[in-house]
Parts: sequence; C-alpha cells; structure tokens
Amino acid sequence: MTMTDSPTAATDVDPPPRLSPAAKRWIQRGVVAAIWIGALIAWRQWQTSNDLSTTEAGQRFIDAIEGAWWGVAAFVGVYLVRPLVLFPASVITVMAGVLFGPWWGVAIVVVAANASAMVAYGVGRLLGRAPGEAGDDSTAGDAVTAADAATTGADEEMSSDSLAARWSNRLRENSFETVFIMRLIFLPYDLVNYLCGALRIRWAPFLLATALGSLPGTISFVLLGASLERIDQGLDGINPWAIVASVAIFVVSIVISRVVKRSRA
Repeated sequence: MTMTDSPTAATDVDPPPRLSPAAKRWIQRGVVAAIWIGALIAWRQWQTSNDLSTTEAGQRFIDAIEGAWWGVAAFVGVYLVRPLVLFPASVITVMAGVLFGPWWGVAIVVVAANASAMVAYGVGRLLGRAPGEAGDDSTAGDAVTAADAATTGADEEMSSDSLAARWSNRLRENSFETVFIMRLIFLPYDLVNYLCGALRIRWAPFLLATALGSLPGTISFVLLGASLERIDQGLDGINPWAIVASVAIFVVSIVISRVVKRSRA
C-alpha cells in the first residue's frame, strides 16, 4: 500500500445511519410518555405514603402558601403541573376561592387554568399522530361525512371507528364550537385537553373556546371555595348563597350549551 492510499481509504468509511423522521417521532413520544408516567407515579407514591386524600393534599398546599407573598406564583405553578399528575381541576379551582377570595380567585384561575390546558394540549400533541402519519384519521372524517349524506340512518349503523372519525373531523373542522360545548357541559377537563392536542386541532380556537366555555364553571367553583375555610372538612360552614350561585351558573352553562347545539343543528 502506498502512502497516497491512506487518505482515500479514510474517506471510504460509511457515515453513521441517520434516524428516520418516524423513528425520531417515536423516540420523542417515548421520552414524553416516560416523563408523564414518572410524574404520575411519583405523585401517587407521595400521596399514598402520606395517607392523604385529594382534598387533604390540597389543604396541605393551602396551609403552606396561605398569606405568603409568593403564594400566587406557587399556585399557578402547581396548576401548570396539575394535568401531568391528573389532580382534579375542580378541586384546585375551589382552592383558589379559599386562598384568594372570589374576585382574585376567578382572575388567577382564568390565567392558570388556560395555561394548564395548553400544557395538557401540548403533551397530547407530542403523543398524537402527525398529519399524514400511518394511522392518522384526519381525512377519514370526510369520507364518513359523505357517507352520512348518502345513507339514511347511518348514525345507528356506524362502527366505533367511524364514530371516532366523525368526532375527529368535527373537532378539526369546527374546533371552537365543539370545544366550547364540551366545556359548557363539563366533560372531563383534562380528557378534552389531551384529546384536542392528540388530534392536533388548531391551538387558537382551542384556547379561546376553553377560556370562554370554562368561565361559568370557574366562577361556580371559586365561589364555592370562597365560602369555605378548609376543603378537607366537607361542606361544614359553607355559605348557602354560594351553593345557590354555583348551581345557578351550572344550569346557565347547560342551557347555553343546549342553545348552541340547537342553533348549529
């Protein structure tokens, strides 16, 4: 071998293989899922080891930050983490009423809850299928809609997969109206957030519909909390007018959702 052969031989080494876009997406999903599951397990272990119910854990947090100058920041931070450990949004919203009263409580929850919704939406988006990826049903809803127009009574005959495709299509095509109605009828808060992210609906109508549709529930739960001294002792000492106001707001939200549904029909 001559000395001139060495540089040529060095350039013949194959470059390391590159990951395909699909492989990168699955690695990303694995990392996100691992962080999510890890946070959930850590929270459950802490709660179980301390023998705390959800409301007892919430009261501990209230006792820790009540009156502190950094209390608002801590509350917002916990609200942002809440969807990762599936801590009930209703309980932490009631906690805002206990901590900050009705007016500031509503204002703080509006900011914290919508930011929290975007966290869950982002996680769902990272775990969901990208447009055009194998198994993505972004175009399946169009076919189902066309079939519905040509077939009478198709709703009763559709398979569960087709029904899922219909709802996926509806969320994508009518994002604001559909999310708005789901908020007004109090469908599980985090389930809606993760679902909308996984279906990759546009974030702007999702956020706007969440902010407006969740407002009646926010006011209702904050008013409930503002009439309580503690959340771990049931409804002892609750102001009955807070119950009346909460129920009234709940009923109004249901009525509004019915009106919106009928107007769309």
